[in-house]
Amino acid sequence: MTKHIRITRAPGTWTVRSEGAVLVESKDALVLSEGTYEPVIYFPRADIAMSLLDPSDTTSTCPHKGDATYFSIAGESGTIIDAGWSYETPNADVAEIKDHIAFFSDKVTVEQI
Repeated sequence: MTKHIRITRAPGTWTVRSEGAVLVESKDALVLSEGTYEPVIYFPRADIAMSLLDPSDTTSTCPHKGDATYFSIAGESGTIIDAGWSYETPNADVAEIKDHIAFFSDKVTVEQI
């Protein structure tokens, strides 16, 4: 694994909420810590209400993790554009985050319960 990235199991149960709706509740989330950035919680797709997410045309590339694809959330108040992201084929050093999605905490509520 790249020296500045660490992936561990997130302790306890974590949720993602948008407009009061629970999109995720998981006991199998991962924490990705990267350098001086805030840790990011990655949720297994199996625990996500994927019917509430729409794939976006947005993409980005991280030299350490690979190519990211984004997801928007269709909510009652409108669409939350690019609320989450995923590495569909992550680099080998971070393969654990495959089939996981992370969410921007300024667009949804991510919390440990």
